[in-house]
Amino acid sequence: MIFNNKLILNGILVFSILSLSIAYFIQYVLGHKPCNLCIIERIPYIAAIILISLIFILNRYQKIISSLILIIFIFGVIVSFYHFGIEQGFFNESLVCDLGNSQPLNKEELLNQLKKTEIVSCKDVTFRFLGLSLATINTVISLILSGIMIKVIKNYGKN
Repeated sequence: MIFNNKLILNGILVFSILSLSIAYFIQYVLGHKPCNLCIIERIPYIAAIILISLIFILNRYQKIISSLILIIFIFGVIVSFYHFGIEQGFFNESLVCDLGNSQPLNKEELLNQLKKTEIVSCKDVTFRFLGLSLATINTVISLILSGIMIKVIKNYGKN
C-alpha cells in the first residue's frame, strides 16, 4: 500500500513544529539551558518545516526537495549520535561544544563573562524523558524520520 506523500509530509511538518515547541518549552519554561549541540540538533526540524512548506507552495520539485530533507535528517542522526556519544563518554567534546564560549583576553572581561553566562557542557544531561537524554531520543527520532523520507522518495517514483 502506497501512503499518500502529502499526508506523510504533513505529519512530519506537524511533528517538527511540535518537536521545536517542546525544545523551546524545556529551555524557556522549565529553564534547562541547551548546549551548543542541542541547538544544532534543532536545525533539521527548522529546515524540514521550511522545505516541506516549500513543497506545498511550489507543488514542484517534490522528489528533489524530499531528498534534501532526507540528507538533513541524516545530518540530524549523525549530530545526535555524536552528542549521545559525548554524553556516554564514547567521544570527547569538540570545539563545537565551546562555540560562543571563547575566553576574553583580560581578567575583567573573563569575570564579567563568567557572571553573565552559564556554560553548559555537551556531556552534561540537564533534562531526561523516561530516563533518556534528549540526544538519545533525537537520535532514534531522526533515524525514523530518515527512513520515512526514504519511503516518501520511493513513493514519488510510483506516482
